[in-house]
Amino acid sequence: MKKVIIIGGGYGGMNALHQLINNGIPEDVHITLIDKNPYHSLKTEFYAIAAGTKGDKEVRITFPTHDQVSYKFGEIVEIDSENELIRLKDNEEPIEYDYLLIGLGCEDNYHGIQGAKEYTDSVQTIEKARRTGIKVNNLPAFSQISVVGAGLSGIEVASEIRESRPDLNIRLIDRGSSVLSAFDEKIQTYVEDWFQKNNVTILHHSNVELVAEGIFYNNGEGIDSDVIIWTAGVRPHYLVRTLPFEKDRQDKIIVNDFYQVPTNPNVYVVGDCVSSEHSPSAQLAGIQGEDIGNILSDVLAGNEPRKPKAIKLKGQLGSLGKSDGFGNMYSRALTGFLPRLAKSGVLWLNKRH
Repeated sequence: MKKVIIIGGGYGGMNALHQLINNGIPEDVHITLIDKNPYHSLKTEFYAIAAGTKGDKEVRITFPTHDQVSYKFGEIVEIDSENELIRLKDNEEPIEYDYLLIGLGCEDNYHGIQGAKEYTDSVQTIEKARRTGIKVNNLPAFSQISVVGAGLSGIEVASEIRESRPDLNIRLIDRGSSVLSAFDEKIQTYVEDWFQKNNVTILHHSNVELVAEGIFYNNGEGIDSDVIIWTAGVRPHYLVRTLPFEKDRQDKIIVNDFYQVPTNPNVYVVGDCVSSEHSPSAQLAGIQGEDIGNILSDVLAGNEPRKPKAIKLKGQLGSLGKSDGFGNMYSRALTGFLPRLAKSGVLWLNKRH
């Protein structure tokens, strides 16, 4: 029996599993998916959990059922690529694999800033988003929230909290001269105007140097804050960073055209863990997952794998509360209700899929 192990039930792992099932799993193959949680969660909606505008149930999706697919739930403590074993916390017996798909996702990058990990909150996992939501929604009126990082995550967190808690003071900490540096200038201006109209303060040209309980230091100035939410960058999961594979400057694993590790061709990598010319996103991980599902189907059937087509992304969407948004769609910059509606449609399709 060939043993296929998928570690991580995010967008990449889930799409790969669905594609393997859709293509038909050979009789001599068994697939095991390992994840901390007994469900797939829609990470693009974690900001809403942190703001209290959505509950867990709305962002959880059950894993598919199949006679040749089983699940192990727990925390992975080691990927032993030399002996082809996965070890789980509190599980004495390691899990063997013949083929491995690594889709463990990412974690916050604190850039070596003292106190940032200990004294800030996060939206990187559903557990962390829950804890952030409890803190935010238990704050008394007129408390201060600071969101560090003005990329897509920071924008969505700050705008959703503004809509959820109009009684709170919110500030956005931005390293550059404008928010959303990866987006079109039209979008940057639109989002900045939205924050101004909705009384969210933006501190441009910021440089957070140290964080302590209830305070952070920005360009040498101590700034008090009741809650500090960190959205200032990510890096691959710490287990991925320890693997003896060649990596790029972001510590992402370098693979060949078939998402295989060149030195270990039975190991595939997807999503935030794999080096790519594209910026990380749920859309990218989903496409990569489907590609890997097709490649693995060929390999498991004893066929020569088909090289996947070049990835063409449809664009990127962001929300400003429930009825406003922005996005790059097919190389066009859009703002207002239409991109917000499109994002809701994408979420609906993900749930349906």
